[in-house]
Amino acid sequence: MSNNNKTLRITMTKSPITAQWRQKRTLTALGLRKMHQTVEKPDNLAVRGMIHKVEHLVTVEEVEK
Repeated sequence: MSNNNKTLRITMTKSPITAQWRQKRTLTALGLRKMHQTVEKPDNLAVRGMIHKVEHLVTVEEVEK
């Protein structure tokens, strides 16, 4: 699952306006503040857990370094 050569490209695709406050905080922790903003994070279990919590609001792509 986690590999040192991979990163995850995470893009916020839906608005968190009606999301729970914990999901909004998770998006902020991932570095996502605006719609269609993209960040790259390392592929590890912590980031995967955060993505799982907000998977209905984001799209994820695996990227090789």
